[in-house]
Amino acid sequence: MWCDTTPRHLAGPGDPRHITQALRAAGWKNFDDPDFPHVVLVSPDYQHSFVLEPTPSTYGPWWRIASTPWGGWHASFGGNTPVEIIAGFTDALVRTPPETEPDIWSTLRTADWTYEQDERGNEQARHPDGITTLERRANLTSDHFAWTAEVALPTGLGGHKRLWHAHFDDRTPHHLLAGFAAALVDPAPVSRGRYDVPHSHLVTQVERGAQGEQLAAAHEARLKASRAAARKTRRSAAPTAQPPNGPTTEAATHAPRSR
Repeated sequence: MWCDTTPRHLAGPGDPRHITQALRAAGWKNFDDPDFPHVVLVSPDYQHSFVLEPTPSTYGPWWRIASTPWGGWHASFGGNTPVEIIAGFTDALVRTPPETEPDIWSTLRTADWTYEQDERGNEQARHPDGITTLERRANLTSDHFAWTAEVALPTGLGGHKRLWHAHFDDRTPHHLLAGFAAALVDPAPVSRGRYDVPHSHLVTQVERGAQGEQLAAAHEARLKASRAAARKTRRSAAPTAQPPNGPTTEAATHAPRSR
């Protein structure tokens, strides 16, 4: 029995095919190693790589996305990160970038998140639940900034236990971060099995959610939208020569394997 589950940021990981099949529909190529349990996809222009590599710890970076390795950007997501929220990032990656840079923080403030900025330029927004944050913060030993999103549950002993964590290099295009932020605050429920969530006491599950054929039809519509977005992006992009075996492909195929 599938249930409408809210809030989505506490609903657990979901089905990885929500992301992988959408990227394949957008023309991303599969460079998987049949002898190793991971997924490696590369964009049609060989400028981006995507690796899904499950590890024993669901809190580790299962999902890794990067642009070209020379001066590019990278992002990662823990295993418990809801796929619908990661999809906000990956869907933006296959669409044509907007003409103006989006304001990420206004998206969160509109959803009633609090926002703070300190004297060093560090920025943080916090969900009303008090356990979910998005921040852009400088390293303690340098002025290099990075973005992190996190859900951390209090342990009752003054500490916190991380439910999921996402990291973004500061060079990550803002329209991708904006896609992630929009998906993060989206109030729409996501489909999960009854109690198929990491912490059932944190979510509400209603059994009248979409079932069977409805879910399959919604997924097929998503794949069609991904194909259409990719076609639109290719038409709007300037023609470029595609190398037979780009550097990103090699980097992704030989990505370090977590143990």
